[in-house]
This record gives sequence, C-alpha cells and structure tokens, in this order.
Amino acid sequence: MTNPPTNPVPRAAAGSLHAPSAWNVANALTVLRLILVPLFVWLLLRDGGADDGNRLLATAAFVVAIVTDRFDGDIARRWNLVTNFGKIADPIADKALTGAAFIGLSLLGELPWWVTVVVMVREWGVTALRFWVIRHGVMPASRGGKLKTVLQAIALGLYLLPWQSFAVLHWTAIAFMGAAVIVTIVTGLDYVGRALRLRAAAKRPLP
Repeated sequence: MTNPPTNPVPRAAAGSLHAPSAWNVANALTVLRLILVPLFVWLLLRDGGADDGNRLLATAAFVVAIVTDRFDGDIARRWNLVTNFGKIADPIADKALTGAAFIGLSLLGELPWWVTVVVMVREWGVTALRFWVIRHGVMPASRGGKLKTVLQAIALGLYLLPWQSFAVLHWTAIAFMGAAVIVTIVTGLDYVGRALRLRAAAKRPLP
C-alpha cells in the first residue's frame, strides 16, 4: 500500500520559497546610495560651497554613490537577487542623487538653471513614459541612455571639484556637461518615439 504524501507543498508556494529576499547586498547598496544623498547635499552646500575640504568630501560621497549604482544592478542580476523593492528603489536613488547634484550646483550659481531644468524634465518625463506604457511592454535602457548616465556622472564629478579656477578643469567640465545635455535631450526624444510606437503596436488588431 502506498502511503499518501505528507503535507504536500503547492507548486506555486514551492516556487515562492526561492524568491530572493529584499534583505540582500544589492538592495543594501541601493539603500546606501539613498542615505548618501542628504550627506552629499549637506557637504556640497555647507559654507556656501566655498570650502575646498567640504567640496572634496561631497565629491567623494558622490563618487561612492555612483559606484554603488554601477554594481548593485549587476549583483542583483548575477546572483538572482532582483526584487520588487530594488526595481522601485534603484531608479529613485539614481534620480535623487543626480537631481541633488544638479540642483545643488544651480543653487550655488555654478550651473545654469536651464541645464538643471532640462535634465530634470527629461529624467522624470522618461519615468512617466515608462509608467504610461507599462501595460503594453517595458522600455529598457538604451545604449544612448547608458551613455547619458556616464556623461552626466563625469560632468557632475568635474563640477563638484573645488578647483574650477583652473581653466583646464573648468572647460573640461563645461565640455562634458554640454555633451551630457545634448545626449540627454536626444535620448529623451528617442524614448518618446519608442513609447509612442509601443502604444501604437499594442493597439493594432491581431492579424
């Protein structure tokens, strides 16, 4: 006589046992980046941004945060640690960090406000587009979008350094920021086109 199985685990429940926990190293790096944002802002704006020591510390905090952005996604995908928390918190942390840097530099009068407004409108506009088309598909980051992120990080890092009186550093920072703004605008328009095409494809009747 065959004994019946004892407390069989439903297939769905068994699968959930393997779901990654939100308490993992990738999410810890994302949380660290969020924690570094207010520290970075405080260091940047302290003493009106005029103290070289504070500016160097602010730059260091920004660089550390950017490095965590580089690794948390790779770790999550490689170790199967992708979670809903990470999907939501990671882009928020990214935009909070770069947004704080752009706004902080504009508050100090070191970066024109129009640059900050253009970048912020693009960043949050693309986020809104992703939510707008999420029922029809996902818009992954493009190569242009990744290039935009790299250019913004380099440009902001150069602007944050306290030695803008050196002509070479000053004009290098302006050159990278100009390139970052151009790529930001072009990729923003590309995302608008992709979103419209995605919506149009979803509305077409099946053959």
